[in-house]
Amino acid sequence: MSTPDSVPPATGGRRHEPDLRSMTRINLRPIASPMPLGFYAVAIASVIVGCFQLGVFDETAHRAVGFTVLPAFVLQLMVGLLAFGARDVVAATLMACFSGTWLATFLVLAFEPPGGADVLGVLYLAFTVFAVLMASVAKAKRALWLVLCVAVPRFAAAGFANLSGVAWAGTVSGVLGLVLAVVAVYAAFALMLEDMRGHQVLPIGRSGPAHHAVEGDLSVQLRDIERAAGVRRTL
Repeated sequence: MSTPDSVPPATGGRRHEPDLRSMTRINLRPIASPMPLGFYAVAIASVIVGCFQLGVFDETAHRAVGFTVLPAFVLQLMVGLLAFGARDVVAATLMACFSGTWLATFLVLAFEPPGGADVLGVLYLAFTVFAVLMASVAKAKRALWLVLCVAVPRFAAAGFANLSGVAWAGTVSGVLGLVLAVVAVYAAFALMLEDMRGHQVLPIGRSGPAHHAVEGDLSVQLRDIERAAGVRRTL
């Protein structure tokens, strides 16, 4: 028989659960921003590959170029993992995919598998489509968006050059690779200065949620934390 203190069963046969929010603690782990390292890795690898496409290095240097861009794979993979831990899915996804692209570039240049140039060309074009989609959602992060805006034509030209063998397309890709390096170095330097001095020194152009995340108080950082990946029950 029911007593006054008993709790009636909830709809669907489940017992009513008390509000546990007052007893819940979520621990956050502050980390240094990994994005300057990620942008520097993009810049260095882009310079090496761009110089190779522009003929600065001899054709026989392809293996050396491949081994030189291999560290970019390692560094950007690490940046991607740290960015996931920092709850920035856009930056994490982009850096991890950049990392995979550098790994594929290293493998093809270093080991020259049959048909490797064509396969790499298709990969570059697929990455171009991915970069366009990323750019469409990354406008609030203007530094990241600018890197993507240069990466799109750069990888498109590289993919076309690999598939067609047209010399001018490789030259265009090489030039755009150097432009990409300049943009990435600026973004890395601006973010590093901001992190060291605690305020924006060089314009980065954040807007919307990205601006509020940096300029807002702690309550802004914790908004909707209960629905963040790693806190909610499922991804």
